[in-house]
Amino acid sequence: MPARHRSRQRALQVLFSCDLRKQPVDEAIAAFYKTLDSEDEDPNPEQPDEFMEALVHGATTQAEAIDQRITAKSEHWRLDRMAAVDRNILRLAVYEMTDVGTPAPVVIDEALELARKFSTDESVAFINGVLDAVRRDAA
Repeated sequence: MPARHRSRQRALQVLFSCDLRKQPVDEAIAAFYKTLDSEDEDPNPEQPDEFMEALVHGATTQAEAIDQRITAKSEHWRLDRMAAVDRNILRLAVYEMTDVGTPAPVVIDEALELARKFSTDESVAFINGVLDAVRRDAA
């Protein structure tokens, strides 16, 4: 698995944990690393994952602005009514697209891969529509 893809997947897992458990970001990141230590046969798994940490910190720091963008582009869907995994895929992708400078097609493709792995077919279409609208708005 390519390193950036793995980092995005990890970032989604940490954001999901922060969202559901209302856990502080640094605690969620530390807890995530502990799960890697316990699951990995390698006594020194790749730590720290700087890209994952940057995505998580950025998405949480910019959460209010990101959530406003998502809400504006997700017609008839309140953020709190979205599935938690979908909400966090969107947060991660919007942050990376607008603040990291990763090309929008790459971000959207990666977000759709995460949705295919962790969510539903309906979510894939929903996430694609919202991110495409954010992309057009940012252009």
